[in-house]
Amino acid sequence: MSGNSIGVIFKVTTWGESHGPATGAVVEGCPPGIDLAEEDIQKWLNRRRPGRIASSSPRKEDDVVKILSGTFQGKTTGTPISLIIENANVDSSAYEDIKDIFRPGHGDFTYFKKYGIRDYRGGGRASGRETAARVAAGAVAQKIISRVGVEVIAYTKALGGIVINRERDVAKTISHEDIAVNRLLCPDADAARVMEEKLEEAKRSGDSLGGIVEIIVRGCPPGLGEPVFDKMDADLAKALMSIGTVKGVEIGAGFKVAEMTGSQANDPMTPGGFLSNHAGGILAGITTGQDIVLRVAAKPIPSIAKVQQTIDVRGNRAELSIKGRHDVSAIPRIIPVCEAMVTIVLADHLLRQKTI
Repeated sequence: MSGNSIGVIFKVTTWGESHGPATGAVVEGCPPGIDLAEEDIQKWLNRRRPGRIASSSPRKEDDVVKILSGTFQGKTTGTPISLIIENANVDSSAYEDIKDIFRPGHGDFTYFKKYGIRDYRGGGRASGRETAARVAAGAVAQKIISRVGVEVIAYTKALGGIVINRERDVAKTISHEDIAVNRLLCPDADAARVMEEKLEEAKRSGDSLGGIVEIIVRGCPPGLGEPVFDKMDADLAKALMSIGTVKGVEIGAGFKVAEMTGSQANDPMTPGGFLSNHAGGILAGITTGQDIVLRVAAKPIPSIAKVQQTIDVRGNRAELSIKGRHDVSAIPRIIPVCEAMVTIVLADHLLRQKTI
């Protein structure tokens, strides 16, 4: 299977399946001499674990990471960093009865058509479980970008159609501490309460909800990005779209630019800097030095208890109600995953820029 790696100089390869013995990542290109301990990575993984809200998956994985290579006496050596996270709480019994049925909204059908075989236990490689490895690698990347003062923060902007009311000022002022006190990592406490009510309602009805995550990059220097095909916005969009639940990415004003005139969409410049940021901190694929602003649309979790029409591996009609342990929404667990993917891309481009 190809397509398991991302990056040119800072390269991340993930491996493992949902119900296999473990999942993990190999990180290549990390400079030597950087302080790195398992505790640094564990902090990131703890933010991704289920259990923040009542509607999250009851699968209780501790997500304990082990560094197998690439460090000595607490510092990176410049050699590949191998990370492993054991799957300690696996229960495949719920999948035995549906192993020959394609689950709507999942990769069951497409994986089967591509490979002629699939791991039906929790989705195998296509499971959201794979994102634990991304988050672990993102913690390593964060060590690189923080050295030059770059910060990445993501938060819940919308869930189940409920949108935060503080959109205009949040991007400029929000901090990790601000959202850590909120179980949905949402900067609007009133909106968060309504979101949680909608999550509980969806859970009771056997359904699921989608949402929007906004990601802000602060302190990014100008000049990062490689024309023509490795533009910064292109690489960020690819990284975020590679997350299984993501179905759309916006940068800056996003789709709203289609409604603007050129005079509205352009960001005027003065000796003191830009007067607006419709471009989202990127022009011609290269960073401007302004905040990079991104949004991702996360689809509803496809594993739902409601009866759905589908087919089996022989093409016969079937009906399916999915049991097992599943989230009602990818939010908020997707938030550290989004941060990780953006951080990995930034680390790669920072190192690439040093070659010029």
